[in-house]
Amino acid sequence: MKIYNTLSRKKEEFEPLEEGKVRMYVCGPTVYNYIHIGNARPMIVFDTVRRYFEYKGYKVNYVSNFTDVDDKIIKKANEEGVDASVISERYIKEAQKDMEGLNVKEATYHPKATEEIGGMIEMIQTLIDKGHAYAADGTVYFRTRSFDGYGKLSKKNIDDLQAGHREIKVTGEEGKEDPLDFVLWKPKKEGEPSWPSPWGDGRPGWHIECSVMSKKYLGEQIDIHAGGEDLIFPHHENEIAQSEAANDKQFSKYWMHNGFLNIDNVKMSKSLGNFFTVREISEKYDLQVLRFFMLSAHYRSPLNFSADLMAASKNGLERILTAVERLKGFGGADGEMTDDEKALYAQVDAYVKKFEDAMEDDFNTADAVTAVFEIVKFANINVTGDSTKAMIEKVLKEIETLCDVLGIITEKEEELLDADIEQLIEERQAARKAKNFARADEIRNELLSKGIILKDTREGVQWKRA
Repeated sequence: MKIYNTLSRKKEEFEPLEEGKVRMYVCGPTVYNYIHIGNARPMIVFDTVRRYFEYKGYKVNYVSNFTDVDDKIIKKANEEGVDASVISERYIKEAQKDMEGLNVKEATYHPKATEEIGGMIEMIQTLIDKGHAYAADGTVYFRTRSFDGYGKLSKKNIDDLQAGHREIKVTGEEGKEDPLDFVLWKPKKEGEPSWPSPWGDGRPGWHIECSVMSKKYLGEQIDIHAGGEDLIFPHHENEIAQSEAANDKQFSKYWMHNGFLNIDNVKMSKSLGNFFTVREISEKYDLQVLRFFMLSAHYRSPLNFSADLMAASKNGLERILTAVERLKGFGGADGEMTDDEKALYAQVDAYVKKFEDAMEDDFNTADAVTAVFEIVKFANINVTGDSTKAMIEKVLKEIETLCDVLGIITEKEEELLDADIEQLIEERQAARKAKNFARADEIRNELLSKGIILKDTREGVQWKRA
């Protein structure tokens, strides 16, 4: 199996630190709002990588964090007049709902930054003791030039970085020895959450969080560290510096990064009005379509989101689901596969090998999906009600197994009848009248998960199918 390693800028043969096991860390979202479709790409991509390792018999320890202390979370909490934890807990729950809709498997561990502060203080102290960090007026900085390998992931030259920094001191950073030094611990500000530390009350810098959570749940060395390519610098670069300076060993053997997601060939941004959350997309499409779309391109390539491409993905997914439903509808003749069927089935074995070859070549899901379509085409042409039960079941199982590796659910969900929808809407209205808002939200989310969108108007509740 070959993986493109951002560290070496080439494909390398995957060799785990421990035989039959994979230790994998994926940077999770900062929970201050609903996750957007850019966040969804690494979630889907690296969930698929994990699923393939499991398909190949590896035991995967998969860790993906929630950044639940951050300037954006604090800003939103102050706007709403609530504690920062109220915001983070709310959006962790919402992110988990979206991940479930995208069929992203539960991580082995989902650590939260706020629950690992003790470990962060410990690592910062280790870095100070080793001369890699220093405290200045309640702030602790990492001494960037003390780490020889700085820039090895992003291929940035430290002297070029130095030249790019103007000699203007940022307010509150007067104690910095070098403009390149980055924050490990920041002092408390009024209206912000804080924790006691040897350097005064405050909170951790963003980069130290992942170094500590990775170490706690996976050990000092890991096989794969993954995330979006926007994290290569400075986040992942700084993680390497901290972890390797503290632990005196290579942090991660392989670094994987997915490409950017554009909207109609333009970078997604709120200012351009082309910013979509996963929740908004779920009102127009089944989230399985979004997952299928994300896997239609190689994970390292930039991916362009558009209505046309989503429509094509919806049709492609429908072809697979229809083929599965067709196979399930056949009774089939009793007995073993005939000799003719066995000879025919060799084609399916070839397509499975094609699927595996694609995934073994740096997880080329685009080619893997093509192999699934070839099995579907084979099934539509060669498998009928006159085929043996053994043949039908074998082809069906192969499609379902490969789809499961891609995280594609092959069960078609039964459509809710109009009467059932109306009944649930009535129940929701009664819950709202009784001020049982939790139940009202539950019903709304249940309907949304089944593709039913509610709109509250003066004339009453209107609904439509997504």
